[in-house]
Amino acid sequence: MCDVLIVDDDFMVARAHERIVAQQVGFTVVGVAASGSDALAQIVDKAPHLVLLDMFLPDMTGLDVIRRAREAGWAVDFLVLSAAREAEMVTAALQGGIVSYLLKPFKIIELQSRLAGYVERRRLLDRAGDLNQSELDRMIAPAFAVPPAGAISALPKGLSKETTALTTAALANSKPDLAASECAELLGLSRVVARKYLEYLVATGQAAVSLRYGQTGRPQRRYAWVVG
Repeated sequence: MCDVLIVDDDFMVARAHERIVAQQVGFTVVGVAASGSDALAQIVDKAPHLVLLDMFLPDMTGLDVIRRAREAGWAVDFLVLSAAREAEMVTAALQGGIVSYLLKPFKIIELQSRLAGYVERRRLLDRAGDLNQSELDRMIAPAFAVPPAGAISALPKGLSKETTALTTAALANSKPDLAASECAELLGLSRVVARKYLEYLVATGQAAVSLRYGQTGRPQRRYAWVVG
């Protein structure tokens, strides 16, 4: 489970982000802060894994929050959600070690994709053993795209890169396997749409499918992640 702190001085925006995170499998919102000082206090008190951070706060910038957190040695990741697009600010945020930068306004699925990529990154770092180049590429690629960008550059008509990334992350973090109906529930898709994406992953060799037989009716197709 990933604990998340949301930092935004706009109450309605913070609540919207809170709802998105709360609906994402594997995430829990542990706090909401409206200022930089409150954010720093809650980082100390609640030790979140990830902070969704706005750059424009009433008492300091998001860069100040990142800098003070790094100076204090707190083990926390930052995902910036901001309208700030100045090259200097973006560069400073990247140098501060943020995991991603998403410009406002953005689509819900874009934040969901960033969160799914963050889960994949944590999964790779938390496991035992060495990482291979493919895994490192997935971690370092922009927004931690899952699977690697080259694998979803030419999708069949009707499939989107964002939903492919979400489906892949859901499958990669489901053990030992996942049914289309379960994937649909996780991602808020219809079963038919979820199955279409899962079958694409099977066709490209990133997933395997097996049949589970019950007492009655057709066997259930179960999908398992096989990459990495």
